[in-house]
Amino acid sequence: MELSSRQEQIIQIVKERGPITGENIADQLSLTRATLRPDLAILTMAGFLDARPRVGYFFTGKTGSELLTEKLKKFKVHEYQALPVVVAEDVSAYDAICTMFLEDVGTLFVTNKQSLLVGVLSRKDLLRASIGNQDLTSVPVHIIMTRMPNISICEKEDLLLDAAQKLIEKQIDALPVIKPVEEGYEVVGRLTKTSITKALVELGTDQHL
Repeated sequence: MELSSRQEQIIQIVKERGPITGENIADQLSLTRATLRPDLAILTMAGFLDARPRVGYFFTGKTGSELLTEKLKKFKVHEYQALPVVVAEDVSAYDAICTMFLEDVGTLFVTNKQSLLVGVLSRKDLLRASIGNQDLTSVPVHIIMTRMPNISICEKEDLLLDAAQKLIEKQIDALPVIKPVEEGYEVVGRLTKTSITKALVELGTDQHL
């Protein structure tokens, strides 16, 4: 975040004289405590300063980049996951292509009759199936999908940063967000590269304080 000149002054005063009360900071700047209250609240929420009752404000010693990293490491998958788009394993490749187009997604999650995750279907899988003279209406998706256990997954309480690392390492566009059950995994959401971009935008615009 970009600090105002007054906020920079406040940080410098707290660095040199902390712990220091809000009243004393206001005196140093020849301002009222009420005038400084919004600045002190922003600096405290952002992590530059900390405050203790009857003691005052003190500098945390953290740089802007360190604070951004700390915030990013607190983001959880469930905060950014979207609704999953699911198809049955006996659906045809043609129908899967139609679903992908209508839902405007790049990845479909494939489930069995018990609604448990059994595979993932990507654009590449469908493109590969389209090459040649195959009748896509007669090719079920379970033949061309990526199967368990070769599927990268995440859970809603996982760190967003860990999920993003999986997307990069596996060079994939989406992860199924799953809920473990006795028989396997239920699909409860999806996490995509767009989800990660949204988190970065929020972080860069201070929407996740």
